[in-house]
Amino acid sequence: MSFEGFTKHDFNSFLIHDLDGRMEAIQTRIQPKFQEIGSYLADYLSAELGNEMYLHIAKHARRTVNPPNDTWLAIADNKRGYKKHPHFQVGLFDDHVFIWLAFIYELDHKPAIAQSFIDDFENIKRLPNNYVISLDHMKKDAIKLKDLQLKDVERFRDVKKAEFLIGQHLPVDDPRLTNGDTFLETAKETYHKLLPFYKKAMAAK
Repeated sequence: MSFEGFTKHDFNSFLIHDLDGRMEAIQTRIQPKFQEIGSYLADYLSAELGNEMYLHIAKHARRTVNPPNDTWLAIADNKRGYKKHPHFQVGLFDDHVFIWLAFIYELDHKPAIAQSFIDDFENIKRLPNNYVISLDHMKKDAIKLKDLQLKDVERFRDVKKAEFLIGQHLPVDDPRLTNGDTFLETAKETYHKLLPFYKKAMAAK
């Protein structure tokens, strides 16, 4: 495995103001790392789940004016796409890396999946205290697991555009980011703890 970690240079990609410049930085600095990380984690998840998992790297193809504020890879059981499916993500904003199990607004069977999480709310709350929840993948901020309330998951069920992403934020100065092996182990450990909820979501479909 050749991934050697993230650098300040990677995060500085988001300080480039024009679309073409930022996209070139993402494509040359970050996406090759995503290919390495994603291939490794897709193999890991395929082995853990007993079925093929596919890597998708965000292309940001629809953007014509505003440069992206973040970029990511996604791993799902569907070869053609990931947005309609429960999926795993690794990605960057300018100040942190996120490691998610993601359920975004395009998700098929969203009410049933959300209800399975409502029914299992106590086990979600038993995840490590340093885990965070995002209710909107477009926003940087996340809430601490201890602050998650049942109404947040009910909103995910009831509101069409509502989302639910759970995992970790690693701030830009986290030493785990600069060591490739350590980061990959961190991602694997995070996914390992989240796999029961992925399986629950797949069963609820």
